[in-house]
Amino acid sequence: MCIRWAVANSGPVRRRRPGSGMVTIHNSVERVDVEAVNSKARRKNYVARVKIFPRRVAGRFRSLKWWVMGITLAIYYVTPWLRWDRGPFAPDQAVLVDLANRRFYFFFIEIWPQEFYYIAGLLIMAGIGLFLVTSTVGRAWCGYSCPQTVWVDLFLAVERWIEGDRNARIKLDKAAWSGEKIRKRLAKHAVWLVIALLTGGAWIFYFADAPALLRSLVAFDAPLVAYSTVAILTATTYVFAGFMREQVCTYMCPWPRIQAAMLDEDSLVVTYNDWRGEPRRGAPGGDGGRPAGQGDCIDCNLCVAVCPMGIDIRDGQQLECITCALCIDACDAVMARTGKPKGLISYATLRDYNANIQGVRAPTTWRSFVRPRTFVYFGLWAAIGLAMIYFLLARDRLDINVLHDRNPVFVKLSDGSIRNGYTVKILNMVAKPRTFRLSVLGLPGAVMTRAGSDEAPGAQITVSAAPDRLRALKVYVKVARGALKAKTTPFTFTVSEIGGDERAVYQARFEAPEIP
Repeated sequence: MCIRWAVANSGPVRRRRPGSGMVTIHNSVERVDVEAVNSKARRKNYVARVKIFPRRVAGRFRSLKWWVMGITLAIYYVTPWLRWDRGPFAPDQAVLVDLANRRFYFFFIEIWPQEFYYIAGLLIMAGIGLFLVTSTVGRAWCGYSCPQTVWVDLFLAVERWIEGDRNARIKLDKAAWSGEKIRKRLAKHAVWLVIALLTGGAWIFYFADAPALLRSLVAFDAPLVAYSTVAILTATTYVFAGFMREQVCTYMCPWPRIQAAMLDEDSLVVTYNDWRGEPRRGAPGGDGGRPAGQGDCIDCNLCVAVCPMGIDIRDGQQLECITCALCIDACDAVMARTGKPKGLISYATLRDYNANIQGVRAPTTWRSFVRPRTFVYFGLWAAIGLAMIYFLLARDRLDINVLHDRNPVFVKLSDGSIRNGYTVKILNMVAKPRTFRLSVLGLPGAVMTRAGSDEAPGAQITVSAAPDRLRALKVYVKVARGALKAKTTPFTFTVSEIGGDERAVYQARFEAPEIP
């Protein structure tokens, strides 16, 4: 196992440059004392934040991050405003978590509280999907789609727009307070606060009708919990994305520490190919104090300047690396200007890296990281997804539940017949009113009456139910004493839709005195 990978979760592993009396740490080269590294990391579990000023960079991975940021932010901010016609008896918001009525609406799907296992299935799919992505392409989730990464990218874009690129921001940060500095800082923080406010506001729109809630917020007559939620999310977005940034990923998020269990020799991660870059040489036109014309790395440090985590990828795999690949874009641009092949920093697997170290050129392709483990994760993920789709399409939108009276469990009437009382709950899970027929089966001679009704006893009762509502009614079932053969007789309550084909059953019991 490559030592620089093995100690990734102990903090940065420094790699010494050849020719400086220091050791390069990788497979087949001198080993380091891992316990000493771990001990040092334990003694210093937290480091005060040093401001990082990432430089603007262009390239295919930066473009991908822009696209991901734009799409994810659009989904987050726009989704509560999408409409979906469910008829006159249901909300028309496409995605709505209706806590008041205990419903979750997602376009044509409606989830009731007793169907929470669908949400559990989605969470399991998310977990397996994260395992799949990490074991295949490293921390791609962290580098591209994590909300912390997306909002930090957005805040950095605002910062560059107002204060300038890396050098200008560093100069401004060190400068004495002046009117210009105050103006830029106030403008930046004002825009940050607006973005944070919109973030908190967008979140609460998922839990109520967005247009109505917006009007209430503006009129200052919305519930206190709405204002409290907006305030909390505004503060956390502003602080996390504006000030803490990489510290959230390093100290607050558990995933960097879990990822080590997900990675193996065939995982694709951002890698500095030191077999090609070392020993480093000076920039063109000067020796830079080092032997010229040896490795491809000119030690320009551009890969460090563009890194939002402030690390040097040339030091090997590190806990802080979020695999955003911006260092690849920066290095490829330098290689193009110096007439060298791109890929000095690239996505590579440890297996291919070790092969290149040993002189066997092994370019990384999709076959390098698509392996049985990948198919197992994908198979589990797909199986759960297909099962959920099947059960969603096949599920009934009608349910029945019956509660037997407990005191008394039966009543002996004056004509000698036995009567049991039941509370029948019929659940209409469709956004339209429906009429049902409640029947008793398996209990010969049984008749039902509805409590508080003067309708004649019979084997069936007609029940109407409001859209998306539970209809509860008290019914009495009466059986002649001579028709009973045992103290407890099982039978079935059946509810079926009149004019439809849905049907639900409930197994109940009829209690009677001891049969002589």
